[in-house]
Amino acid sequence: MKQKRIPTELGTERIGKLLMNYATPAIIAMTASSLYNIIDSIFIGHGVGPLAISGLALTFPLMNIVAAFGSFVGVGSATLTSVRLGQKDYGSANVILGNCFILNVMFGLTLTILGLIFLRPILLFFGASPHTLPYAYDFMFIILIGNLVTCLYFGLNAMLRASGAPEKAMYATIGTVLINIVLNPLFIFGLHLGIRGSALATVISQLTALCWQLNYFRNKNNFIYFKKGTFRLHKQIVKDTLSIGLSPFLMNLASCLIVVLINKGLNKFGGDMAIGAFGIVNRYVFVFVMIVFGFNQGMQPIAGYNFGAKLYGRVNQVLKLTIICATVVTTIGFFLAELFPETIVKAFTTDADLIRQATLGMRIVMVTFPIIGFQMVTSNFFQSIGMAKKAIFLSLTRQMIFLVPAVIILPLFWQLDGIWWSMPFSDIFATVTSGTMLYLQFRQFKRLESNQIQSGRL
Repeated sequence: MKQKRIPTELGTERIGKLLMNYATPAIIAMTASSLYNIIDSIFIGHGVGPLAISGLALTFPLMNIVAAFGSFVGVGSATLTSVRLGQKDYGSANVILGNCFILNVMFGLTLTILGLIFLRPILLFFGASPHTLPYAYDFMFIILIGNLVTCLYFGLNAMLRASGAPEKAMYATIGTVLINIVLNPLFIFGLHLGIRGSALATVISQLTALCWQLNYFRNKNNFIYFKKGTFRLHKQIVKDTLSIGLSPFLMNLASCLIVVLINKGLNKFGGDMAIGAFGIVNRYVFVFVMIVFGFNQGMQPIAGYNFGAKLYGRVNQVLKLTIICATVVTTIGFFLAELFPETIVKAFTTDADLIRQATLGMRIVMVTFPIIGFQMVTSNFFQSIGMAKKAIFLSLTRQMIFLVPAVIILPLFWQLDGIWWSMPFSDIFATVTSGTMLYLQFRQFKRLESNQIQSGRL
């Protein structure tokens, strides 16, 4: 293997430059993806109607389940690849890629079959009403048919970033966004396919990107590629991959449960329009969350490589810089939401009731948004260095330990407002927990780095 194909700059290049090099493509891709979701909702809101937005919001839990299985394999494989590269175990890279492909096929097909069989009762459990069920069903039916494509697309994109080609992952994501933007109005307005047209555009765009990814990984000149003999599952690689990926997997499953509880509460106290309002707020929040995800994705290979190489000082540097960047992003999101909530909401709909409820919800949900960046980066950091148990714990604290009780208890006193306030309430406690664990981990890194200096290793 030629030395130029090995991304050793992860252990030598200046951290600030590295983070920008790796995060910028991810941020561009994630921002484009989140902006597409907003444009998609705008098309649906104006082209189909306000109830269609509520129906789309009802699909969020199931979409989280789809994302959970995608991250289970994709994030685990990418993190494992980064750590192995830091350990200079280059021979494992192709094997991890092959196993990533097979696992995504297995999970993708299983979820498709089960989802299609139980789709209607699942959506009713998620809070669908007779008015919103047809929209939610039509959208998710097509998304589930293309679920295998979705799993492979996200999994291979994660491997692109981990193998030192973040710009390629960016191209794939931007490609799906551009195709979506073209196909959405064509299918919704031109062919009159309604919400089904939006789902169909999503699947077609991901299929196009997947074909490009498969062709890329067939090229033997790339750092990692599809190699004969690597498509057999290896017990230890599967175990390590799923162990690392368990944190985002459980986080997405927890998100599914939370959204179901929130939707049920919103439907009880505010009706279908309250669910639609939550959908609009989620779309807005998603823009800034995805930018933070972009920074996390940039941090992941840098932190994983340097942790594997035992360069703990560099691990600390990339973590601190990522936290600062993420906090700036979420603070901007906070100010925009608090100053111009009604303007933002009106972009999605002209329905007066929906505008009123979404404006109120946005003001409340965004109150503690500046601290969200810190919490997100901290959880992802432990996942990036392979500390699965800590990452899982942090992933579940906000969702299960704090948010679930808040969603159940606060509405008993403040009804609809209580549901909205449960989200900032849990953010505060989750951030304090994350800060405590991160402080303890920093102290351990400093001790290890000091021991290395004293022993003459650095």
